[in-house]
Amino acid sequence: MSNAKGVIIAAPASGSGKTVITLGLLRCLRRRGLAVASAKVGPDYIDPAFHTAASGRACFNLDGWAMRRETLDGLVAELGHAADLVICEGVMGLFDGIDAAAKGSTAELAERLGWPIVLVMDVRGQAASAAAVLAGCVRHRQGTRVAGVVFNRVGGASHRSVLAEACRRAMPAVAQLGFLGRDHRLELPERHLGLVQAAERANLEGFIDGAADAIGAALDTDAMIALAEPLRAGGAGMPTPIAPIGQRIAIADDIGFAFSYKAILDGWRNAGAEILPFSPLADEPPSSAADAVYLPGGYPELYAARLAGNAGFLQGLRRAAARGAAVYGECGGYMVLGEGLVDGAGERHGMAGLLPLEASFAERRLHLGYRQVLLLADSALGPAGSCFRSHEFHYATVLKEGAAERLFEVEDARGNALGPAGTRIGRVAGSFIHLIDRAR
Repeated sequence: MSNAKGVIIAAPASGSGKTVITLGLLRCLRRRGLAVASAKVGPDYIDPAFHTAASGRACFNLDGWAMRRETLDGLVAELGHAADLVICEGVMGLFDGIDAAAKGSTAELAERLGWPIVLVMDVRGQAASAAAVLAGCVRHRQGTRVAGVVFNRVGGASHRSVLAEACRRAMPAVAQLGFLGRDHRLELPERHLGLVQAAERANLEGFIDGAADAIGAALDTDAMIALAEPLRAGGAGMPTPIAPIGQRIAIADDIGFAFSYKAILDGWRNAGAEILPFSPLADEPPSSAADAVYLPGGYPELYAARLAGNAGFLQGLRRAAARGAAVYGECGGYMVLGEGLVDGAGERHGMAGLLPLEASFAERRLHLGYRQVLLLADSALGPAGSCFRSHEFHYATVLKEGAAERLFEVEDARGNALGPAGTRIGRVAGSFIHLIDRAR
């Protein structure tokens, strides 16, 4: 049985600095010789890559709404294997979920896992008022245990003194773990789907080391470790959230197609499938030995002209479809399977032409939210009627979804019908939806 313990790093709101503080903690504790693993709450592809760089270990997403209990338990067990400590970064604000009851939130997941919360508070523009925010987070939801607080973007000594005294008076039981000053060097650049990806960051190691130096100097890491609670037993190990779509699965894997969940890929391996990575941006075709091709999401719109000129890649997709391989694309991968993609400058680029889709970023429109989807016909994803929990997050506008069978019938997280989504022709299929786990 694992002896690992867990703690969750959360915040009252997005942008408070919890990602940088998590990265600094992971590297700082790793330097001390601790075996530290990490997790990220919710449907996020980008932060886990930063976590992995900081800790040297796999990072898994943990999702209280989209994942079955057995999937969560299995992933927690996998995280705890050969680890001393699991640091889990929350999502958005502590109580932000799909409804006012905080369903699917960091707070709800913390309660399910039994892990204490360390709250990161961005205190720019406030002093004693921070105590009211802290007290509100502590008292807002019964069963939520805020055990510690880190004050971020603190001004001078007087600012720190007022913060410490006010929060001590309001919440004496909450451990004050440290005060981080304002430092522009600890900021991460963003783009339209979140942070600029770890693989695109210049001098990533230097940035993480700088964050670790700051954390080591400002935070009482021993006190934070002491707050952590043992992982609850019950998981049998690595689960298989989605059944393999083939026996030998070629997977697009580069900075244009990086949005794949490690839990799904490891689950496929665990079920006996062989994973065959290839790079569309390097004009590599999927392996001719593959009986399935998976194009995950990412940023194909940033590389549309390059992809359109990569004949080896596009012809490889067409050959795979012609020989009867299952070809499946999600979001960015779906757009590449289509006929054309219009970039942000309004220029159209021809894509694989395997599905009757035209998508555009010339006029961006946000599509965001959890989805529950029902598979409408037998496919590589499973038999008709299979149900999945999933997520949608993109800015593309659909110019055309032509004559083809629809792939899914879709509801939002509250059960409201959203109609059909995606298209399918033979064994080629795709949609803008990212699958996370089976619904049952």
